Amino acid sequence: MIHRRKKHMGSSIDDFLKEEGIFEEAQAQAVKEVVAWQLAEAMKKKKISKARMAALLKTSRTQVDRLLDPRNDIALSSLQRAAAMVGRGVTIKLV
Repeated sequence: MIHRRKKHMGSSIDDFLKEEGIFEEAQAQAVKEVVAWQLAEAMKKKKISKARMAALLKTSRTQVDRLLDPRNDIALSSLQRAAAMVGRGVTIKLV
């Protein structure tokens, strides 16, 4: 019996998104999803509730909900402050 190696067919998902003109938008959304998840996980690990995070940030719980919702755009300064409250930092690099 002869086994053939299957090669990938078609283009990559990145190529598809670029062809559709939505690569940058999809990439930005993916980053927001990961950052929101990381912040929520760090809060759980530190046992910081949304209400406590709001108090630490001197803001409302609604604002904390916005920070944790990847559908929202948040200011870098807000993200840095929230990260600091859970003992984390923010690193941004251009690649």
